[in-house]
Amino acid sequence: MAAETTASLVVTDITVGGMTCAACVRRVEKKLAKLEGVTATVNLATGLARVSHPARVAPEDLVTAVEQAGYQAALPVREDHEGTEEADEAGTEARRERERLVVTALLAVPVLALSMVPALQFRNWQWLCFVLAAPVAVWSAWPFHIRAVRGLRHSTATMDTLVSLGVVASFSWSVYALFLGGAGEPGMRMSFSLLPSASEGMAHLYLEAAVSVPLFVLTGRFLEGRARRGTGAALRSLAELAAKKVSVRDERGERSIPIEQLRVGQVFVVRPGERVATDGRVTEGSSAVDLSLVTGESEPVEVGPGSALIGGAVNAGGLLLVRATAVGADTQLARITRLVTEAQAGKARAQRLADAVAGVFVPVVMAVAVTVLGFWLGAGADPQAALTACVAVLVVACPCALGLATPTALMAATGRGAQLGVLVSGPQTLEALQHVDTVVLDKTGTLTTGHMTVAHITAVPGGLGQDAVVRLAGAVEQGSEHPIGRAITAYARRTGAAEPLPDVTDFVAVPGRGVSGRVDGLAVEVGAPDGKVPRVLAEALAAAEDAAHTPVLVQVDGRAKALIAVGDIVRPGSYRAVDRLRRLGVRPVLATGDRSAPAEAVADALGIDEVHARCTPEDKAALVRELKQEGARVAVVGDGVNDAAALAAADLGIAMGSGTDVAIGAADLTLARGDIEVLVDAVLLARRTLGTIRANLAWAFGYNAVTVPLAMVGLLDPMLAAAAMSVSSVLVVANSLRLRNWQPSPARGRGPGTRAGKAGAR
Repeated sequence: MAAETTASLVVTDITVGGMTCAACVRRVEKKLAKLEGVTATVNLATGLARVSHPARVAPEDLVTAVEQAGYQAALPVREDHEGTEEADEAGTEARRERERLVVTALLAVPVLALSMVPALQFRNWQWLCFVLAAPVAVWSAWPFHIRAVRGLRHSTATMDTLVSLGVVASFSWSVYALFLGGAGEPGMRMSFSLLPSASEGMAHLYLEAAVSVPLFVLTGRFLEGRARRGTGAALRSLAELAAKKVSVRDERGERSIPIEQLRVGQVFVVRPGERVATDGRVTEGSSAVDLSLVTGESEPVEVGPGSALIGGAVNAGGLLLVRATAVGADTQLARITRLVTEAQAGKARAQRLADAVAGVFVPVVMAVAVTVLGFWLGAGADPQAALTACVAVLVVACPCALGLATPTALMAATGRGAQLGVLVSGPQTLEALQHVDTVVLDKTGTLTTGHMTVAHITAVPGGLGQDAVVRLAGAVEQGSEHPIGRAITAYARRTGAAEPLPDVTDFVAVPGRGVSGRVDGLAVEVGAPDGKVPRVLAEALAAAEDAAHTPVLVQVDGRAKALIAVGDIVRPGSYRAVDRLRRLGVRPVLATGDRSAPAEAVADALGIDEVHARCTPEDKAALVRELKQEGARVAVVGDGVNDAAALAAADLGIAMGSGTDVAIGAADLTLARGDIEVLVDAVLLARRTLGTIRANLAWAFGYNAVTVPLAMVGLLDPMLAAAAMSVSSVLVVANSLRLRNWQPSPARGRGPGTRAGKAGAR
């Protein structure tokens, strides 16, 4: 999405090229902020600038501002094959980096070997090293030199400035020593030590530093780039789920068309093994669909006529005819991709601090390097030792790790979250989620399924048997439009899928009482219990009333045969979710607009001590404000329009993916699977992500705090400084990359039936 309007402001995304460190990020943000009414957030890992600006500021003006800062900029191209073109461009750039690195290694390794091993130094070896080192110092380091000059032209300095100065200083000194300082004499020998030391006279060369700095930095950039591309793998996999073609069936027959031509209301075909082209509703056929790549749902879901389907799901069974209900940017897959992209564009508070530090870091390092050089020379030290310390300071101090600490972790975490069914709106959501200590839970549709379902069946011993009774009851209820009747019929069809339900004759429906009819020659009545029933059914009746379920009595030929309890049953994952939240130190609170009896039954089954029943939307919002006034950090989980106000009032709003668009729009986090247990995974992922970010920033700051002083006092060789600087960035990205493989800890919470199972087990 290139641009979207919010109130009087327009949000525009710009791709920025040429950024190499957090100082670059800070520079681009400051340049854009100079435009009136413009604020920008720049992500180093994605190379994306998200700019909020008045409509009077044209997107082209933003591109111009970035280019004036010395970087490449472009508006995202809205083309059908944009993802493919971007992938091809990224692949081409990766090949160029690899080729430059290979050539640099072939030239640099002999120079390092000859400079570090005196036994290999033959007559005039230094001139061979000079011939090999010159292309490295010029061609290999050319990208650093160009960006450094561009930065100086705009009165700024970045990590490229430090690298360029280090290479130029080392190579220039070596050239001086070779041509004017006596190092070019035949038979010249040079010793090497990992701890820098001054050699006598002017005979020491720094060609190994001139080649090692580009070699190690290019190696680090290459590995870092591969790792950074890995952090975005989840987002790319989501984009790849989108279909390119779809088979449409209409009065003209079946034909294949590009997905862009599909319109809402058209019927398309999904064959076994194919992906569902777009969101829709099944009109014909039945099958099992795999949603694991879209919502993280591990088990295949059975679908039939009337079932909703998500674009990107895989048809694992029979042929399906589907009527499109959403296309293009309105599909759930597009919404998931958009949420993940927007989340990756944000910044955590810690990253803003790191970027602010990086903005002044490079100029300070350059001042320190000049000061170190002057101090060593002023103290009477050998010029070689002074130059060694100066170059080491320039090379070792790099804000790359600072700039990558947060965005790489966020990219990996948001991508992994999407795979698990957790969609966050930004880094602020993760920060808020790890501090939540109270969760206000809606009942209907959140802790429960949200629709009438057969919860339990009790048949009279020695009678027809449970299956036969359910089959008879389902057959009679086929003629009923009541939700309870539909629930019984659906259950009968689902449990007896091998054969259709028998026909019913003499069907009669009595409002408030039930239905009756003849099935297979038997007189069947299904309705509210009235009068005395066998003891086993009386016990089931009491249990159903305690659980706030609706009891339905089935009579065959005038004799009570079974009692069916129908109600809005608790989701299986709710038991584990509430128990695991409590283990994490999060207090669950139930707030529902339903009556007290069903609310208390669900709370008792789940072990929730605090219950608020008959809550209006205003009551829920007031409850949230009250809890916040008590000092609690509150998250609200809901799925309906009546939850929107509470979601907006909470510190963190969490919507069920199966809920309404209003609830999802008001929420900061969406549970795509519609499973409350995913909330626990979200909390754990947030805590792991913020822990990873803190570790990255601690390493980035700590690395410079240790290595810069060592370089200043002359205890760090420039070659080792270049290696250390490259390793620091790679380690930060590699640490973030671990989040891609993060797995939720296995649930150890109780399941249904261990406490007050009367409500949930049925």
